[in-house]
Amino acid sequence: MSELPVIDISGLVGRGEDERAAREIEAACRASGFFYITGHGVDPGLITRLDAAARTFFARPEAEKLEIAMARGGRAWRGFFPVGAELTSGVPDRKEGLYFGQEAPPSPLPLHGPNLFPRGVPELRDTVLEYIEVLTNAAQATLRGVAQSLDLPADYFAAGYTRNPTVLFRIFHYPPSPPRATDWGVGEHTDYGLLTLLLQDDNGGLQVRGPGGGEAWIDAPPVPGTFVCNIGDMLDRMTGGWYRSTPHRVRNTSGNERLSFPFFFDPDFTAEVPPLPGRTGTGHAHRWDGQDLRAFTGTYGDYLVAKVGKVFPELLADVNEDG
Repeated sequence: MSELPVIDISGLVGRGEDERAAREIEAACRASGFFYITGHGVDPGLITRLDAAARTFFARPEAEKLEIAMARGGRAWRGFFPVGAELTSGVPDRKEGLYFGQEAPPSPLPLHGPNLFPRGVPELRDTVLEYIEVLTNAAQATLRGVAQSLDLPADYFAAGYTRNPTVLFRIFHYPPSPPRATDWGVGEHTDYGLLTLLLQDDNGGLQVRGPGGGEAWIDAPPVPGTFVCNIGDMLDRMTGGWYRSTPHRVRNTSGNERLSFPFFFDPDFTAEVPPLPGRTGTGHAHRWDGQDLRAFTGTYGDYLVAKVGKVFPELLADVNEDG
């Protein structure tokens, strides 16, 4: 398998069901856990505004960006982090970024609360909040196809696990890696929840581990008008390993500044996420990180906080101190 499939979800957006798209999603989730989606209905003008506002922000002086440092967001885990402050498997990533989520009042729950927006780029606020709303609709449509692919009612997720979804949105800026660099913009990892919709600029750098868990990697270059979609650990767990959350990584060798915009669409923070009926079986093989997703107990929020806490240990310590 040398490239990822492109799946038209316009029927899922417009009609709510599409057997053709569902079968294509099934094949993609079985083969690699990654595919591109088109027909998603997201306005290209919104994407242009988002990209422009993000580039304006990352071009600002570091001191100005640190005015909305993540430490100021507290347990909501929102705001800016500089290059090297985010860890993957304990190793600093070669990227800086912004963390956002659904806008909400202060909350005792980690990863919930108000966003932090920069004063110097006022257009970023409205653009980000509009993008989160629009991508939520695209993600629900994609999950209708996932549900159908598993022979479930199309509204299975929207009526349950994603009726009150956990929505997290990131904007990452990857400086160019020097020639022969050995560091990664983000190292090998899987995503945590149900699915991710990734917008990326023209510079590429995303790689997906090939089928079978070998050493082969598949490039996932930008395809105009699409999002990259991949499934996360909770969908892997729910399907008993029938669908696998696949490791991926990024290195920016383009020589240019790279931006990416991952949108994570996950289960209700307070929900437990057991395997689907009839899918507790033997689909699990040895994972790249040695983890057995069947062994996890608790809510999705428990899983997510533990995972994000490894990325930002200082913030996790603050949450634990606050109880």
